[in-house]
Amino acid sequence: MFNSYIIKAVVLFVIGLICLIKGGDYFVDGATGIAKKFHVPEILIGATIVSIGTTLPEVMVSANGALKGVSAISYGNAIGSIICNTALIAAVTIAVAPALINKKELYVPVSFFFVSAAIFALNAYIFKGFSRITGIIFLVIFVVYIALQLKDALSNKNKPQEDDEEEEKPLSKNIILLLIGAALIAIGADLLVDNGIIIANALGVPESVIALTFVALGTSLPELVTAITSLAKGHGSLSLGNVIGANLFNIVLVSGISITLAPFSIPSAKTLFGMNASLLVDIPVMLAVMGILTVPALLNGKLKRSQGISLLVIYFAFIIFQLFI
Repeated sequence: MFNSYIIKAVVLFVIGLICLIKGGDYFVDGATGIAKKFHVPEILIGATIVSIGTTLPEVMVSANGALKGVSAISYGNAIGSIICNTALIAAVTIAVAPALINKKELYVPVSFFFVSAAIFALNAYIFKGFSRITGIIFLVIFVVYIALQLKDALSNKNKPQEDDEEEEKPLSKNIILLLIGAALIAIGADLLVDNGIIIANALGVPESVIALTFVALGTSLPELVTAITSLAKGHGSLSLGNVIGANLFNIVLVSGISITLAPFSIPSAKTLFGMNASLLVDIPVMLAVMGILTVPALLNGKLKRSQGISLLVIYFAFIIFQLFI
């Protein structure tokens, strides 16, 4: 019985991975098609439409955890996903294909992220938890951000672009690709998370670290698939915009919905030097990796391979800490 149960979990895990791969392919095609149709910069599409689509798994997992009273899932999934998005997904993208970046297009999403992260940290360190008012504030920030991005996108849609030899698909087809891709991503991530946790538990991985590692990695797989697919198709800006946008949405949308549904205190299952390990490690690492990713890009207008390597080292050190320390 045990073996058949695990075999079923592994099969469903693989099916989820296949759904993610195809979903990422369709999603990137649809998103870049829409960007081309409306003459919108790819990084804006990545920071809005693609980010919302690839953040859907985090929203579903965290909201479900909040409603079931499992605050560690809601809290750990948001922080873990940001660390995974930045120190694994963006890091791989940069290490493989470092590129020049339009600094002006990064100012808004990066600024919104750090303001939201400051509010998140303030509640964690001072109030040791999150009230419903905080959740509502996060959701308001999300609405304001989307409104600003859409306003910027509409103001740029009529600007001329360089001719592209690739034939444009009809808008309806791009929208259908986007929706099918989002659906496959959501289904695939759901299968991966549910069955990944089953496999992890069978291997004896402590439940206290599942949210920050396995669940975070599972729900971040859409961003990873989108990043890899974007690189393969030559759309690096879409990948970076997606990661930054997804990180912002992990705070203002994922945490915002979870906190609004069910306010919670900071989980304290793991301690370090007699203090809550999350306050000593998780939140500082989350802020540090975003700083390493964005500050040099804003100052120099480019991403270097050394950034990607540094972020990967931090990510694997973080995973080792969560699993073995």
